Amino acid sequence: MSKIIAIFNQAGGVAKSTLAMNLGYHLQQLNQRVALVDLDPQASLTLFCGLTPFDLPQTIYESLVQDLPLPIQSIDGAGFDLIPSNINLSGAEIELVNADLRDFRLRDTLESIHGLYDFIVIDCPPSLGILSYISLVAATHLLVPIATQYKAWMGTELLLKTVKRVQTRANKELKLAGFVPILYAKSNSQDVRALQAIRDYLGKVGHIFQPVPRATAFADSVEEHLPLALYQSRHPAVKPLRAIARYCLENL
Repeated sequence: MSKIIAIFNQAGGVAKSTLAMNLGYHLQQLNQRVALVDLDPQASLTLFCGLTPFDLPQTIYESLVQDLPLPIQSIDGAGFDLIPSNINLSGAEIELVNADLRDFRLRDTLESIHGLYDFIVIDCPPSLGILSYISLVAATHLLVPIATQYKAWMGTELLLKTVKRVQTRANKELKLAGFVPILYAKSNSQDVRALQAIRDYLGKVGHIFQPVPRATAFADSVEEHLPLALYQSRHPAVKPLRAIARYCLENL
């Protein structure tokens, strides 16, 4: 069975898609077969991987709503596959409301590729809607990127309540892989205080990874449709990203 990691935070702007792309790359560097699933209608991950969302004849939307086979795209150079998204997926939030067994639509859809991959990484939308919920139902593990800002870590209470609700009924096997402090600037005293608060408060709940620094190189690398390690191999952010992949391989 594949390990399915949902990268989720209801807040936007916390680099979920960037984390998904780089985690996928480093996992395949550890000889793992990896598929990324873009479940965000904004399709940032699809764009980062070099695809044009509007030009795609089929995405995850058709698989969820129409039960069509998953449209797997091989991403040259990065070493992983992608199941893309586009704006059509926004309609699924409405169409799945009255769908039969809607909570399990993604779980059942991904069953067809369990034997093909060691890890399936889901890039969730920045909301607590149906798409995020079915991602948590489908996942074996949850990875939470969290910006090192006071408002960001204080907002995790609602996220944890949602996770608890899923664990109570729909997916009792869901485990927390940990929290990834991200967009961290050690020169900023507010970031330093927020990181310590994350460690003090959320460290009681799950594993806290080393912080991933804020860097313009991330924007530059995705503009070139490359994981950071391929764009700038010696960048300081590569080390904590590689460590996240190693942890997932050894502990999940």
